[in-house]
Parts: sequence; C-alpha cells; structure tokens
Amino acid sequence: MEKTGIYVDKFVDLFVIYAPKLALAIIVLIIGLLVIKSITKLFNKLLKKRKMDEALTSFLSSFVSILLKVLLVISVIEIVGVQTTSFVAILAAAGFAVGMALSGTLQNFAGGVMLMIFKPFKVGDFIEAQGYSGTVKEIQIFNTILKTPDNKTIIQPNGSLATGSMVNFSTEPTRRVDFTFGIGYSDNIDAAKTVLQRLIGADSRILKDPAPFIAVSELADSSVNFAVRVWANSGDYWGIFFDMTEAVKKEFDKENISIPFPQTDVHMYNVK
Repeated sequence: MEKTGIYVDKFVDLFVIYAPKLALAIIVLIIGLLVIKSITKLFNKLLKKRKMDEALTSFLSSFVSILLKVLLVISVIEIVGVQTTSFVAILAAAGFAVGMALSGTLQNFAGGVMLMIFKPFKVGDFIEAQGYSGTVKEIQIFNTILKTPDNKTIIQPNGSLATGSMVNFSTEPTRRVDFTFGIGYSDNIDAAKTVLQRLIGADSRILKDPAPFIAVSELADSSVNFAVRVWANSGDYWGIFFDMTEAVKKEFDKENISIPFPQTDVHMYNVK
C-alpha cells in the first residue's frame, strides 16, 4: 500500500507539472495546424496566379506544408519539456547521410524542379542536349523523356539538362533553312542563280520576309558553291530542306548545269 501511495503521489506531481504544458502544447498544435493550412492555401493561390506548372505547384505546396508541420511538431515537443537538441542532431545526421547516398538522385530532383520553374522547353518541343536530339514527350521529376525521329526513347537525367547546354528548335515560330549547292567551274553562274530563284519562288512554304538569300559563297577545289538561305515556319523546316534538295538536282539536270563530285584521275606510265 505504501508503494502504491508513492506511485500515486509521483503521478500527481508529474500531472501537476506537465498538465499545463501538455494543454498548452495541444492548443498550440491545433492552432498551428490551422495556420499552416491557411498558409499552404495562400501559397498555392500565389503559385497559380504566377501560372506555374500544375505539378510544380502541387509539389511546392506539399513541401511547404510538410516543412511547417515538422517545425510545429518540434515546437510542441519543446513546450512539453522534452529536450529536442539530441533529436534534431540525429535528424540532421540522418538527413546528411541520406543526402550523400542519394546525391545524384537529389541533383536530378532539383534539376526537375528548376526545369519546371524556368521552362527552357515544354512537352512537344524538339531539343538537342547531351549529344541527343528528339521531341520532348514527358518531363518527370527525375528524368525527361525524348522521342527521336526514328522512334527511339531517350531518357535524359534532369540534373544534366538543367545545368548543361541545350538547343531548343521549337522556341521560335520560324527557322532559317540553309543550303549549299555546288556547280562546275564551266557552268554559268547566272543561269544557276536563276534556277534557284525560280524554285524558291515556286515554294509557297518559303516566307517572303525575311527575303531569301542567294550568293556565291566559295570557290572550292572542284566547284563553285552557292549559299542559299530561306526562312520558313518551324514545322515546315524538314519538308522544305528535303524537297528543295531534290528539286535543285532535277532542275540542274534539265538546264545541263553540272553538280561536281569527287573524281580521281589515274595516269599509267609504261616504264622500260
């Protein structure tokens, strides 16, 4: 009976000491959760007003909510009277160890966030990066998926995409199509230029402004080279490139304008 009385007295003493702290901690926890909910909603609205990507908005809102809740729990534990110094130290050490183990993954995660924030490209753009080129099919949190023109799937880590050089061929609505056409030294330059002008004028996909450019660019070893530059809508780039190349060959053949190709002369000597 005496031991029971001792335990009861200790319980009463602990209750008297911790009951007010516990009650205060519960009140702080409830109010804190309500405040965090309001802050998260406000933060979410601000992100939507800035017209950020929906996936990024959801991610950032969740991240802010979790971070604030962790801080609230630590504050509540301190109000109760539990020493949190060791707890925080252990948590920091564990976070550092996990971060070191997953450094590459975290870099790709951070790269994905940066890509969604700054939007150097979007789904449907044709890009070239890290030695690969293709159409962006999906932007994931760790990787970006590309489809090549021959239907291969390329998985690019977001870390390298966010920090490396990249060419986006779809950013601008128009692109310049560059050609180099060579004729023989014995052929008439003016006649070849007339053919090129006629073919360019006949293709409705080629824009009139900026005006097409045709000029002799080089007197090469075996040919006189023309530089031809025309502007077109980005979607017409490859169609114009292939069609014009074929049309120039056919028209040069009709006009008896030669297109030089590498040749080797072999001289045979009869040595006695």
